[in-house]
Amino acid sequence: MAEPACKRHMTYAEYVAAEAASDVRHEFVDGEMFAMSGGHPLPGLLAARFIVALGPSLGQGPCRSYCSDTRIFVPDLAVGLYPDLSVICGQFEQDSRDPQGVTNPTVVVEVLSPTTELWDRNGKFDRYRHLACLRDYVLVTQERNRVEHFARNDDGSWTYRDLRDGDVLRLTGAPAEVAITGLYDGVVELRQDPGAEGVPA
Repeated sequence: MAEPACKRHMTYAEYVAAEAASDVRHEFVDGEMFAMSGGHPLPGLLAARFIVALGPSLGQGPCRSYCSDTRIFVPDLAVGLYPDLSVICGQFEQDSRDPQGVTNPTVVVEVLSPTTELWDRNGKFDRYRHLACLRDYVLVTQERNRVEHFARNDDGSWTYRDLRDGDVLRLTGAPAEVAITGLYDGVVELRQDPGAEGVPA
């Protein structure tokens, strides 16, 4: 997680106002704003591939995928987060504290990078789990063909799957699946780019 963009503690209302006036997206955690950093194109490619892969399964049904501009608001914690990808089924549900935030994602996907992996694995997941509607939390690795899937069971526990080439990710919160091999098709050249953050040449 990056250093906070604003050192003083803010209210969520102050964050919403500041975010509306900013050209840079920020997450809001524990009273502080954290700027979302840009980087190598590989994470963006993998997120875009994931959206495309979901398309045939979701079709014209009630569930739709959304890119990283969609802010997720966690009402219990007054936290605002931007996942790399989310799936929302049906109408948006919102909270009066955040007119631009959505509170009902059924699927959240994060593409891991060396600078964000710990935050995505632990900090973000801990906060997303406060959303009762969330059924799938998915971590996509850049450096190798690996996708980790946390699926929420009816009793509130989570089942973990470690998926590699030849496996198929089957979501529980939306009628969709993603072939792992296809997701990573053609990314070898980007991994070999010495400018890729944290990706060995």
